[in-house]
Amino acid sequence: MVIKTEALTKNFGKITAVNELDLEVKEGEIFGLLGPNGAGKTTLISMLCTMLRPTSGKAWVNGFDVVREPGKVRKSIGIVFQQASVDDLLTGRENLQLHNLLFEVPKAVRKQRIDEVLSIVNLEKRADDFVNTYSGGMRRRLELARGIMHHPKILFLDEPTLGLDPQTREHIWEYIKELASKECMTVMLTTHYMEEAEQLCDRVAIIDYGKIVALDSPDALKNNVARDIVKIKQKIPDIEKIRKLGYVMKAEEKEGTLYISIKDASLHLQDLLSNTGPIDFVEVRRGSLSDVFLHYTGREIREGDAEGGFWERMMKR
Repeated sequence: MVIKTEALTKNFGKITAVNELDLEVKEGEIFGLLGPNGAGKTTLISMLCTMLRPTSGKAWVNGFDVVREPGKVRKSIGIVFQQASVDDLLTGRENLQLHNLLFEVPKAVRKQRIDEVLSIVNLEKRADDFVNTYSGGMRRRLELARGIMHHPKILFLDEPTLGLDPQTREHIWEYIKELASKECMTVMLTTHYMEEAEQLCDRVAIIDYGKIVALDSPDALKNNVARDIVKIKQKIPDIEKIRKLGYVMKAEEKEGTLYISIKDASLHLQDLLSNTGPIDFVEVRRGSLSDVFLHYTGREIREGDAEGGFWERMMKR
């Protein structure tokens, strides 16, 4: 396992941000962390990146102990912060040259390596332009290029597409997939975009109150929790009767609307409707990762719930 934790815990006074967390991340996978604001995602990554010292428990990154061997851990990882941290007064190439110096990339291969990463993120034509002329998507691509400059074994991404338009976001997803494949890297990312987790991640961990409450592939999570969702509006719903039906996995009422998870709508919808009485409205859709998230946490993630930039949060601790 390229990342492993055993009973990893971090307390801030009386608050337990990460609570005896056990986790294993396989080499080469794209691993996602989902969770409400304050669930412990950032604290976990901060410990894995050696930016925070655990209160108790153990963690290894690329086989190195995060407490005993922080220098070796840092040489093994790349980080892309949520907020842009490239220098606006330098060109894209100059930013990468500076990173080469900081990570002691051998002089003989620096130019070749810069050309390689610029090609991966499709910035060759803008490499010698100042970063303050870049769009948001271009800055993010430069951040990705910088993060992999020194051939890290693990790349940590904190909300990598927050604030980008949908088209640019999808392009960044493709770059992340390409990076993981070409560079043979493990990627761990935090995100509050469910579609991003579904598109990118081999496995997803949902964290709440410092603990992992669910962990599997996006498809497996959806199949286990949210097969098909039936949305029904009626004047006098009998929710207890519906919950007793053998094919109903979950039923709840919100603002006068019933949300019912069932195993197979194509087989059971007619029987379900016969047990609900007169209805005003019915809608059927395939369950999503958002439904899984709601099932385990009881809360939705919205864009305004993002916890802010990785570095900014670290400065506040």
